[in-house]
Amino acid sequence: MTENHQKSKEIGASEGRIREVRIEKANALRERGINPYPYKFDKNISAQGLQDKYKDLAAGEETQDSYKVAGRVMAVRNSGMFIDLVDPSGKIQIFSHKENLSPEDMKTLKAVDIGDIVGFEGTVRRTPRGELTIKSTSITMLSKSLLPLPEKFHGLTDVETKYRQRYVDMIMNEDVRKTFQQRSLIIQKIREFLINKGFMEVETPMLHPQAGGANARPFITHHNTLDMDMYLRIAPELYLKRLMVGGVSERIFEINRSFRNEGIDTRHNPEFTMIELYQAYVDYFDMMDLIEELVSYVAKEVLGTTKIKYGDNEIDLTPPWDRKTMLGAVEEATGVDFNKVETFEDALIEAEKLHIDTSECTNWGQVIDKVFEEKVEPTLIQPVHIYDYPRDISPLAKVHRNNPRLTERFETRINGWEIDNAFSELTDPIDQRARFEAQMQAKAQGDEEAMPIDEDYICALEHGVPPMGGLGMGIDRLVMLLTNSPSIRDVIAFPTLKKKD
Repeated sequence: MTENHQKSKEIGASEGRIREVRIEKANALRERGINPYPYKFDKNISAQGLQDKYKDLAAGEETQDSYKVAGRVMAVRNSGMFIDLVDPSGKIQIFSHKENLSPEDMKTLKAVDIGDIVGFEGTVRRTPRGELTIKSTSITMLSKSLLPLPEKFHGLTDVETKYRQRYVDMIMNEDVRKTFQQRSLIIQKIREFLINKGFMEVETPMLHPQAGGANARPFITHHNTLDMDMYLRIAPELYLKRLMVGGVSERIFEINRSFRNEGIDTRHNPEFTMIELYQAYVDYFDMMDLIEELVSYVAKEVLGTTKIKYGDNEIDLTPPWDRKTMLGAVEEATGVDFNKVETFEDALIEAEKLHIDTSECTNWGQVIDKVFEEKVEPTLIQPVHIYDYPRDISPLAKVHRNNPRLTERFETRINGWEIDNAFSELTDPIDQRARFEAQMQAKAQGDEEAMPIDEDYICALEHGVPPMGGLGMGIDRLVMLLTNSPSIRDVIAFPTLKKKD
């Protein structure tokens, strides 16, 4: 039976009937004393391992080298004589013939369907057509699949189903598997880079007694025993800085899961992964150097190059990256020098001339941020550090050493996206209290993302902390860039989805 014939028979039947037939096959195996879901299998090589080891084996050549392979059956041809077996590393062809298999194994072979996980033992050969093959001498059913896979040439066409049944998406699409393999490698290389730089990896709480560390709406939960509301972590910042106060190390980082009760789009998911780090005795310019070195290192290690393609854009991650002040970038794009715009009211007037909606703005800094977001951000394709943000919108950054209206903060933009957020960190507890109080005033005026006062954090600062630079980077967005993925849902294995009825 050809693969297409088998698939057409299944397509013609209902999924329920297919499941019944496959359960019957599983029961038939049990009746023969074969467990269709055994406990283990001594697999001793991967598909790619075989391809690498026998890359020089000539067409038509056979060996007596025997191996045990296992994986998912993705194609069946000639009544099972030829099977495509896929594992996480790749594909290997299996040749099964009655001359090499026992009658019992031939019966088991007839029970094999596309989607089953099967183990084979056999010798290595390369067919006259050049296909590396295992000539099987035994077969072991490892997991009888009860539900059919999508038709090979169309796969999962419904986008919603792709994300809800990510496991099926991974089974059917090698590119999807590769994306998540690359994601793992990217995180590994970030960790490797920082540890080699002398950073210490730490952990901080995910349940907070109050929201803080970033401007965002939190998720709220309740601890029954303590009878108190708690907040899922928005960011680890304030706890990491407490560790800097404690002097656990002069360089720390955390790869962390954070949660923000915000909208969902191609670049935002309510739970996401970020890297946050702090280094004593440096400022935000040192953080610019560090992030350039980190991202270019990861790209080179994972992709072999610092020149990547995202969509229609060629992006060069090779350091050094461009640097522009926020006010300078706005003036370049609009002709307006907001440095000379003294008041919030005058800033509103200038923004109105530019046709910017400022209805949600409550201060001078928010107006500038809004103008930047609409007029500048989409144009920033190549890597650029936008620095010197308004003090109004930077409650945790140190005041600029030359301009009290600004802070020593930067955000890196690549492909028009914010990739990271970094500061010369605010270490003055008196100034920090004043910033928190300004945030509370903004909250009273309706800003739901403003931060509350964290008295314990101020207490920590009053014990003294070294001058330091700090940086947070969204790992999901970096993975999107390095894997040319159009949506954050494509790089998060199980993205947040609306509950299905």
